[in-house]
Parts: sequence; structure tokens; C-alpha cells
Amino acid sequence: MKKLVDITQTSQWSKLQQHFDLLTQGLSLREMFSKNPNRAKEFSYQLGDLYIDLSKNLITDQTISLLVDLAKAANLPDAIHSQFFGDHINVTEDRAVLHTALRRDKADILEVDGQNVVADVREVLFKMYEFADKVRSGQRLGVTGKPIKTVVNIGIGGSDLGPVMVYEALKPFVDAGIEAYFVSNIDPSDFWEKCHNLDPETSLFIICSKTFTTTETLTNARLAKNWFLEQLEKRGVDNKIEAVKKHFVAVSTALDKVADFGIDPKNAFGFWNWVGGRYSVDSAVGLSLVLTIGPKNFEDFLLGFRQVDNYFYNTKLENNVVCIMAMLNIWYVNFFGANTHAVLPYCQYLHRFPAYLQQLTMESNGKSVRWDGTPVTTQTGEIFWGEPGTNGQHAFYQLIHQGTRLVPSDFITVVNPPYILKDGQQDVHELFLANFFAQTKALAFGKTIDEVRAEGTPESIVSARVFTGNRPSTSIMAANLTPAFVGSLIALYEQITFVQGIIWGVDSFDQWGVELGKQLAKQIEPAIVKDDIALASQDSSTKNLINYYRAHRDK
Repeated sequence: MKKLVDITQTSQWSKLQQHFDLLTQGLSLREMFSKNPNRAKEFSYQLGDLYIDLSKNLITDQTISLLVDLAKAANLPDAIHSQFFGDHINVTEDRAVLHTALRRDKADILEVDGQNVVADVREVLFKMYEFADKVRSGQRLGVTGKPIKTVVNIGIGGSDLGPVMVYEALKPFVDAGIEAYFVSNIDPSDFWEKCHNLDPETSLFIICSKTFTTTETLTNARLAKNWFLEQLEKRGVDNKIEAVKKHFVAVSTALDKVADFGIDPKNAFGFWNWVGGRYSVDSAVGLSLVLTIGPKNFEDFLLGFRQVDNYFYNTKLENNVVCIMAMLNIWYVNFFGANTHAVLPYCQYLHRFPAYLQQLTMESNGKSVRWDGTPVTTQTGEIFWGEPGTNGQHAFYQLIHQGTRLVPSDFITVVNPPYILKDGQQDVHELFLANFFAQTKALAFGKTIDEVRAEGTPESIVSARVFTGNRPSTSIMAANLTPAFVGSLIALYEQITFVQGIIWGVDSFDQWGVELGKQLAKQIEPAIVKDDIALASQDSSTKNLINYYRAHRDK
């Protein structure tokens, strides 16, 4: 990568600061829309299946121009090329960052270190599709001759959040009578609730761990294996080796460890060190999706990613809505002082999308050191959060509308729901969308003190019913909930996260912050069960808590 730029020391940053100081004097979205009847059209974009309206953001044409200039000052065009063509932009791990290769067209050729990675990706996809077709058609049966009806994905982090989010999002496309469960937490309650009522004869377990060493995943994998064999033994099945081979597969490249576990290495699906966990749902990590929604729908899912990638790579920054959305996040974090970002899907099937984005964005850009080892010079990262639809309205929208904090918000919906239901003559989805439109309007334009008084409100409570407005939001719509729409949505936020990392100068593709706690857990775990001598090395707080645990633990 090129020499790191301290973005705060550039003339472009200074010009943006001056623009911010002027813009925020008497800023009014009401006036902006009143003066420019075409504002909505001018700030709206079509990106594949996504229609994106940025008009209710706190911006002018000049804001966009200055933000794009700032992106150029950070050498964003070069960084985009480096990402797509396999340069080692994951600096601390000396790795390429090539999740975009996972969804390239099968005819593409991309050579990295002398290897055509697109061909490698397609080879694994073909193997996944072939396996899925056999399971879905009933050609591949369990050890007792019954077809597979349940898939259990055992993984954590990116090996769980992506698959479970997409599975929930695309439930209307689950079409082979196979349902999926996802076990991730090492809390034994998670495994128990997901698995204790399953039929072992019709269940398939996917152990998803690249190195096959992840503590949580391997612990849950052993629980699954033991439970599975115990249940089969009760039914008179005693061929344990064959049973595990027929009911357990792996998403891993550690074939020796896979074999030691009892899984046939032929049933292991690999991916590469240039695929980060949180960017891996479109790799073999998505095997549970291929099994449940089928290869064709998974290909449509990949198409959605590809549409965004191609747009992002080929569109000039001035007109590139992906770049602009990322720079708006910079605008709010570094100039308005916003700390959080709400993602509000008005689509129940997307109810896990905010949780998915928490890992994608916060694990990527939650850094206080730049990629060259120097301290950051700006605030970095945003706290992403949200809930679906009207559920959120009845929970936390009060703070977004009338609180003291600025919370930029992304509203996401589809025009046509998978299922049309009516309450009498009322189309319920239209009622739902009325809330989608109303909330962004209320956030942008608010309600003035004169408007409140004109409603006959008692003077003593007038101020409590005023809405200041000027609360920024972005609206994202698509015609239908489809695999391509979900893929596009993921790729959009992947690239937004990438751009922000470039501006802040952080390595968005490592995650050293998750390591320390895991290392300490391995040191502390023996102290939980041993005598007090083993506790001597612990700090007084940890020792106190362990003693409380031991005193109250049922033996």
C-alpha cells in the first residue's frame, strides 16, 4: 500500500471543516427541500436491485464534492484497485483481501501469487452444489436410510452470523423441506435448545471452522457428536464410524483435524486465508444456505454481491453511491460527533441484519492504531445497532426523534412482501410501509412550536411535543425480497466499511482485539475447578468472582 496519509492534516479535511462550520449555522432540511423541489431525485441512486435515497441527509452538492475530494486525498481509487486485485492490504497479517473473488463471474480470471483464485472458488462451489443436490434430492441418505430434514450449522462469529442472517432473510426461498438451526454460543443452553429435540437419523451437522481449532465451535461439535451417537445407540445403531461420516461434514481446510474428528475429508469444503470470517458468507461458510435454498438461489445471491462490486469498482467516486454513503458516515462521525448508527429494516425477514452488521463494521473498524502502527488521529468506528420495523418504533425511536444525540439511521424495506395479508380491506404491508415513509419524514422535518400550538396543545406541554427535525436518514428500497437483494445489501455495507477504513487509515481486515480475552479464558479456566493455590495468580476481582462461582456451583 502507498504511504499512509494522515487525513486530518490534508487541505481537503480543512475545507470540509470550514464547510461544516458554515452549513450548520441555521441548517434546515425543510428549507433545503423547499428551495429545491428536485432534491430527492438529485440525491437518489439506483444500484442493482437497490434504490437509495440520500436526500434526507445533512448535505448539499458541495458537501458531496468535498467528501469525494477527501476520499481522493486518502488514495481511495488506488485502494479499491488493491482490494479487487489481491494486494496484501491486510497489513498486520500480510494477506490479500479477496472476498470479492468469491462472487466473481465464473468466466473471470484473477491470478494472485500465480494462482487463478476464481477457478479455485468455482471448484469449491461446484463441490458444494453437487453435495447439496444429492442431499436435497434424497440421493444422499443418513445412516438408517432416511433423508436429511435438518441441517445444524456449528460455528461462531463469521461462521454463524452470516449464515443465520441470510437463512432468516431468505426463508421464503427454503424449498426442499430442509430447515436449518445454528449453534454458536459456548453456553450449553444454546446447544440444548437447538438440538435436544432433533431426530438424529435425519440431521446433518456442519462443523464450520477454518482451522478446526476454534474453542467454541469444537466444544459444540463434540457435544453434537456425543449427543448424536448416544441417540443412535438408543435406537440400536452401533456403526459409529459410518454414522459420523454420513451425518457430519466440515467447512475447513485442516483436513488432518477433520479426519481425526471422524469426518470424511471428502466431505470437507475449504476456503482461503484471504477470506476473513465476517466476509465469508458467500464462501463454503454458506453451505447451510446452499442446502436449504438450493444452488440456483445461491447463485442469485452471489449475483447480488457481484452487481455491487462491479458498480463500486467501475463508477467514478463523484457518482458512486457506495463511496458517498461511506463518506457520509465519516461526515457524521468525525464532524457531527455521532457515535452510533441505527440500521432499521422494515422487513421482518431482515431482523438479524443489524446483528450481522455489528461484526462486519465494528470488528473491522473498531481500531485505535493505524495500519502503520501509529495512533489514529480521528474517532474511528461506529456503534451499529437496530431492530426491525415498528418494533423499534415502540422501543427506542423516542431517543432518535427527540434525544440529545444525533443518530444517523438507515431505513431498509421491500415494495412487495413475500406474503400478502389483509386486515379486512386494509393491505397490512401498505400500513407497514406508511410507517417507513412517515418515520424518515418526521426525522427530517420535525414539528415546529407553531405547528404544535396550532393543534390546540396546552402551553404547559408545547415544548415537550416539538420535534426539531434535521435528524439524518437514508432510505434503501428494493422491489422484492430476493437472494440478489440480500447479496447486494451485504456487499453494499462491506464496501462502505472498506472505504471508512481507508479514510481512517486502519486495517479493516484484522481483529486482534478479540484475542486477549480468549487467551485469558484459557488461563483462568483451570482456576475455576482447582484449589485456591491456583487462584493466586488472578487479580483480586477475578479471584473474588471465581470464589463466588465455586461457592454456589451445584456439584
